[in-house]
Amino acid sequence: MKPTYYITTPIYYVNGAPHIGHAYTSIAADVLARFKRLDGYDVFFLTGTDEHGQKVEAAARAAGLDTQAYTDKISQDFRDMSDAMGVSYDDWIRTTEQRHKDSCAALWKKIEASGDIYLGHYEGWYAVRDEAFYDESELKTNDAGVKVAPSGAPVEWVREPSYFFKLSAWQDRLLQFYEEHPEFIAPSSRKSEVLSFVKGGLHDLSVSRTTFNWGIPVPDAPGHVMYVWLDALTNYITAAGFPNENADKWKFWPADVHFVGKDIIRFHAVYWPAFLMSAGIAPPTRISSHGWWVVDGEKMSKSLGNVVEPRALAKTFGLDQIRYFLLREKPFGADGSLNHQAIISRMNVELANDLGNLAQRSLSLIAKNLGGVLPARGPATEDDIALLDAANALPDMVRARMEQQTFHEALEDIWKVIRAANSYIDRQAPWALRKTDPERMAVVLRVLVDTMRVVATLLQPFMPESIAKMLDQLGVPGEARTLAALAVPLADGTVLPAPQGVFPRYVEPV
Repeated sequence: MKPTYYITTPIYYVNGAPHIGHAYTSIAADVLARFKRLDGYDVFFLTGTDEHGQKVEAAARAAGLDTQAYTDKISQDFRDMSDAMGVSYDDWIRTTEQRHKDSCAALWKKIEASGDIYLGHYEGWYAVRDEAFYDESELKTNDAGVKVAPSGAPVEWVREPSYFFKLSAWQDRLLQFYEEHPEFIAPSSRKSEVLSFVKGGLHDLSVSRTTFNWGIPVPDAPGHVMYVWLDALTNYITAAGFPNENADKWKFWPADVHFVGKDIIRFHAVYWPAFLMSAGIAPPTRISSHGWWVVDGEKMSKSLGNVVEPRALAKTFGLDQIRYFLLREKPFGADGSLNHQAIISRMNVELANDLGNLAQRSLSLIAKNLGGVLPARGPATEDDIALLDAANALPDMVRARMEQQTFHEALEDIWKVIRAANSYIDRQAPWALRKTDPERMAVVLRVLVDTMRVVATLLQPFMPESIAKMLDQLGVPGEARTLAALAVPLADGTVLPAPQGVFPRYVEPV
């Protein structure tokens, strides 16, 4: 029986169109999902849209649409974006679905039964844009002398009846949980931020609203709808079958990793485990938080007109090329700059020159000098063994990087072997061996094919379409493209197709 692995993206808020930040999270989660499938796991990969709250209601009104019609439209746009970016999700969840409403009601009742929910009045600062409440101490004053949230969002003073979650009672238990699960929050900078927030003292959390009605009704409390974050976070267990803990999908819970942006780490690493533990449900295993993309040094904003549409970017440069760039260019937890020259440099130097040229040179020599037939392995020199050992060590190295979501380091590990293979072919010069020692030439070319097979197998999650073509040219059957299959050598004498370039150089249009 395969081990299970459950991966989620945050569900995307439908108050606007998808942008490159949404695509980045989804692609990172997709790469891990594809890798785990290659590594023999039964993977459940969830994404979707968060569709309730005051902000969505306001956006629908501004668009002149019925709220449900508005959410239908934007949710479909997000789904289209995910499909266009090659995201291999197993389930697409919407918080307006009946299964989710049932799940939220069941979770509320469990938390209420534990004694952690009580009725009171909320009075304080609320930011509609963030769908979050803030203490006076957290507010800043902007250039206009107006109080704003830490995010810069405008705040308003709100007083209304509200149900509260006893978050204050969970401070010590959360700190103990973090200590017992040191890998729960990544990267370490976000972990420090969360620990500081919790140690600073937790206040009870308002978990219902009465000033609008676009939300999930609180059970047995007319006029109250659930706080949008309690609703949204519940999606992760809804998709796993909750409240039916005998459902087929419940075997996947707790989730192995929630991918989130750094701006929503508090909701996932503080509120969510507290809600779950209050309800007697195991928290997720890991919250992996990523940084933001800026464009030519400036944060994306509609007013600056620099919001990057991911589908347009993929159309310009190629989908696999963009997937590769996004995970290669910066550490997952850090911020990074998106600019066209950096994309072109990665495409031309690493994909076209390093990897594409290595494959083209090696396979062309086999086609020209060996009739396009894969040569047998032969007596190995120290140089051969060094390269093959480096390639054979890659699966375990990449596996460890994937567990930590350090995608850029996984790619650098792979590229070290690609660069070593290019140095090897230059040293061995099989084009010269053709005249002086054809048997040795055949051995060198087989070493190169075996090395490229490992490299290509590991690159499949990052660039699935392009690497599938490369594996075709290397003569690797479809059923032999898993990590476990690397233990079985390719059959000697396999007829290889005529080599064709997989990663063309990018030339700027005139």
